[in-house]
Amino acid sequence: MSKTPDTGKLDRIVAEARRNRELREQDYREQALKLYPWVCGRCAREFTRTNLQQLTVHHKDHNHDNNPSDGSNWELLCIYCHDNEHSRYLDSAGRELTGEPESQATHQPFADLKSLLKGKT
Repeated sequence: MSKTPDTGKLDRIVAEARRNRELREQDYREQALKLYPWVCGRCAREFTRTNLQQLTVHHKDHNHDNNPSDGSNWELLCIYCHDNEHSRYLDSAGRELTGEPESQATHQPFADLKSLLKGKT
């Protein structure tokens, strides 16, 4: 006799986890908005009540469970700077996992400058 998974139970667990995450996010977001001016920490864009939904709370250490009440692990970023920050973090994490070094420039535009300048004197 094969057992079929109880998808209803799994759905309830997932829904509860999402609700808990949303409540946790609301809590630290409200705290951060009280602590900090409504300005993006990267591009300095200012926000008002009409566009405040575009201002996000970024966790400096990328740990969303690290929420000290003094806000020391948070910074307010607009949605564009926040996406950029997470993209850069994921790129660097991927390089660490694969052992791939950061890309470096190989072109040397001034390599032959001395010989080029000798003919100009």
